[in-house]
Amino acid sequence: MAKGKDVRVSVILECTSCVRKNVNKESRGISRYITKKNRRNTPSRLELKKFCPYCYKHTIHGEIKK
Repeated sequence: MAKGKDVRVSVILECTSCVRKNVNKESRGISRYITKKNRRNTPSRLELKKFCPYCYKHTIHGEIKK
């Protein structure tokens, strides 16, 4: 009995402020987190406020495609 689509899926969250700045000279990279979300409860893209070690502050991290 195989399921068609899993309800819980892994998603990658990426810092939106690092991406908008196109990784400026001060920043060493782009912050990414891996988390899980319930597809039924959250059908839209996930956005969480997480700490970015490259910006040295809490920023919005948005879901990206794999």
